[in-house]
Amino acid sequence: MADPALAEKLRRGEFIVAPGIQDMITAVIANDVGFDAVYGTGYWLTASAFGLPDAGIASVTQMTDRMATLVRSSNAPVIADGDTGHGGLLNVHHTVRAFEAAGVTAIQIEDQQFPKKCGHTPFKRVVTPDEMVDKIKVARDARRSADFLIIARTDAMQSEGLDGVRRRMDAYAEAGADVLFPEALGSEAEMRLVCGSLDLPVLANMATGGITPILPVATLKDIGFAIAIFPALTSLVASAAVEAALRTLRGSGDGTAPGQDVFDFKRFCSLIGFEDVWAFERKWAAAPAGE
Repeated sequence: MADPALAEKLRRGEFIVAPGIQDMITAVIANDVGFDAVYGTGYWLTASAFGLPDAGIASVTQMTDRMATLVRSSNAPVIADGDTGHGGLLNVHHTVRAFEAAGVTAIQIEDQQFPKKCGHTPFKRVVTPDEMVDKIKVARDARRSADFLIIARTDAMQSEGLDGVRRRMDAYAEAGADVLFPEALGSEAEMRLVCGSLDLPVLANMATGGITPILPVATLKDIGFAIAIFPALTSLVASAAVEAALRTLRGSGDGTAPGQDVFDFKRFCSLIGFEDVWAFERKWAAAPAGE
């Protein structure tokens, strides 16, 4: 079931910061830190689970399973990357139904051709605005709760420029999208131009290493965004730490690189739920069979 808290926060004008979650270790740490929402990133959940690129290779069944696991692991509403809806209109219908049943709160659907490409990599191709409008209408019709939000993303910036982005965002808003997502804008000036022309909540993609400049949350608020996702941040930080530790182990045989931060094991046991396991053991381990 979608969490109504996300829609309510947007109605009140509260700014939402959602870190990207690539695995359930990151999910439980994000729980401990505390966020109003988390982002189920297609790129990084696919990479962590299957070792594959974000190129439409993972199936809707695989991604629904990953999103359902994230929902179970997270205390915050989950914004899920739904790619293109995994195909045509019938696929969109089933993807929305599956993600909503999994407990996702918002689904992002983009206007790329299927199979899609990561928004910050080359060779993207977009469908016509009319095709995407139909997808949004199907998504709205498929959802069972108005608290389940439809986020409409356009990847048209590289092929159609700002005018194309704004025309598509207007069309997607009219079709019934709840949130608008102009992907891969190249400058703060472009971000201001797009946000200034839109009435619905707008999502900023702070993709570390991507095309869009990474701006402070205060600046994003000033520009006019309502949501900021940081899909790559935790994954790239974790990858750097893992590489440093493995190179040290391989090179010197030392299990800890000099100056490297290491998460406290006892604290992690608590975050992942071992205290409940131990409480169960204390209650039942000494109980005679049959009691």
